[in-house]
Amino acid sequence: MRKYLDSYVIYETKDMNKFEWEKRRKEGIGGSDAASVLGLSPYKSSISVYMDKIDEVQVGNSYEDEVSYRMELGNKLKNFVANEFMLKTNKKVRNVNGILRNDKYPFALANIDRAIIGEKAFLECKVTNSYSKKLWQKEVPIYYQVQCYHYMAVTGATHCYIAVLIGNEDLVIHKIERNEELINQIMDLEKSFWDKCVLGSSLPIPDGSDDYSKMLQSLYKDSTDEELILFEKTDFLNRYDDVCELIKDLEMEKKSVEQYLQLQMKEYEVAYLGDRKITWKKQIRNVVDTKRLKKEHPELVERYMKTISSRVFRI
Repeated sequence: MRKYLDSYVIYETKDMNKFEWEKRRKEGIGGSDAASVLGLSPYKSSISVYMDKIDEVQVGNSYEDEVSYRMELGNKLKNFVANEFMLKTNKKVRNVNGILRNDKYPFALANIDRAIIGEKAFLECKVTNSYSKKLWQKEVPIYYQVQCYHYMAVTGATHCYIAVLIGNEDLVIHKIERNEELINQIMDLEKSFWDKCVLGSSLPIPDGSDDYSKMLQSLYKDSTDEELILFEKTDFLNRYDDVCELIKDLEMEKKSVEQYLQLQMKEYEVAYLGDRKITWKKQIRNVVDTKRLKKEHPELVERYMKTISSRVFRI
């Protein structure tokens, strides 16, 4: 079996199609899953990772066509970023072309972008828009740091580099050193998630995401007209009340800021404040007068009426 540093290549990916890749990535927690499992990803929730791992892959030809272009475009951009990294640093990189696993962490997978030749390190290639420029110039966002520590755990790398192309205008390079304490914490949380949730019968801890709400509505869409006594701490609901008050206050403050800016803009549709663009444009849309429709054509309303069932939560 082919090796990369301390890890083994369990699947060759050079000629692997997207369908096969999606199937294989369900066999463990990948680097792009790690931050979601820890609740640190702004893009994907832990419940999404959970549902992804326990569901069977069902894709058709149209899906294949759609993702194959995205995959091809992503690889081209990664090639560009990797080449620019080599030009800027005089370091050499190579493709590993494999899904990696380490016997120490059988629940974890890694698929690094490039290996650094002559160093016990790898390169991650990212592409982002210009709005993220200040963030990336300062540091690597936390969710990508978690991804890198995950890869260091699996591969045994002592450090890594992240090269990011920002808005087709700048290439920023960061170096992250191995942090054993952080790696241990991350891998312990991943192992707990894999053992208790994916392999076990526990659901991930609620995280406030829309995905989690949809999952609960799906699991418990039918209700029984019975009562239940809960034995949770009353502090739980007290905190809920505090949060509701905070939201109300922040919504009022947000609205007052908007009103102040609207007062300054008057009849103007577009304004600029520093590097921020503000718009206040007139919109016209057509809506159905349901009250009149019900009065004049009740039979038509009845014909196109449909029943939607959902559970409403109130405290």
